[in-house]
Parts: sequence; structure tokens; C-alpha cells
Amino acid sequence: MTGTVLVTYGTTNGSTAGIAEAVADVLRKGGLTVEILPARSVASVASYDAVVVGGGLYAGRWHKDARRFVRRYRRDLAKRPVWLFSSGPLDATASQRDIPPVPGVQKAVVELDARGHVTFGGCLEEGAKGWIARMILRDGKGGDFRDFTAIETWAAHVADALTHG
Repeated sequence: MTGTVLVTYGTTNGSTAGIAEAVADVLRKGGLTVEILPARSVASVASYDAVVVGGGLYAGRWHKDARRFVRRYRRDLAKRPVWLFSSGPLDATASQRDIPPVPGVQKAVVELDARGHVTFGGCLEEGAKGWIARMILRDGKGGDFRDFTAIETWAAHVADALTHG
């Protein structure tokens, strides 16, 4: 592939954006041209040859910006290679086993004939927005559970699929 890959995401406190940035870096190192944008900022996907969409998980649902992006561009996304990722568990489970997509994301996987989906651990640290986030932190259940080695390995597989078919 010689075109451009869009890496887009929905995030509230920046954890999923950090994962998207790591994915974009690996794709660039793999020789791909990459643009990274928050999902709410994407005006069109017509100029992209492939798309990676990430969303933070909140109460069992993908971030609203990721959901809206997939819904808005579903016809165009179905015509190009698409990979999806979720960010969420505030524990080590995502590093210990595969976590299937939540129902709404599974529906997107099927509708878009996505090439893959993975769930990565999330990150919730002091200063996070939202009363639920503050409650989680107050209960001592925050932390950074993103596994950047796993993220980079997954992104390398995406890069390989795009460069070698």
C-alpha cells in the first residue's frame, strides 16, 4: 500500500490518544504515511487507504466519538481495510488474555468486515475528568495498565498486513 493510513480515536482523559499515538508511530516506522486525528475532528475518510479506529471503554460502551465516527463513515470504511481497538480495563486482564470486543464494537467489527480488534488496558490517573473517574480513583482503582509492548506488537502486525498484503 502506498497511500495514507488514518489512526483515529475517541478519548476522554487521553489514555486512548496515547495508544493511538503509539500505533501511528509503529505504522510510520513500517514505512507508512499516517495521519492521526481525534474521531470528532475527521471530516472525511475518502483520502485514506486504511483506517485504525480506537475507543476508550466506559461502562461497557465505546467512547461516543468512536461510535459516531464508525456510524457516520460506515459505508466508506467498509470499502477499505479497517482495524479496531478498545482501551479500558483498569487492571492487568488485557495483558493476561484476549478480551473480546463489547457488543457495540463487535457489531462494528462485523459490519465493517474489520481485519481485527484488540482490547488494551486503560489508564486513569489523578486529574481525570468525570465524577465516575474521580470515584474510581478515590477507591484506589486507577493506574496505567497500558502495555506498550503489546500495543506495538499489534501495530506491527497491522503495518505488515498493509505493506505485504
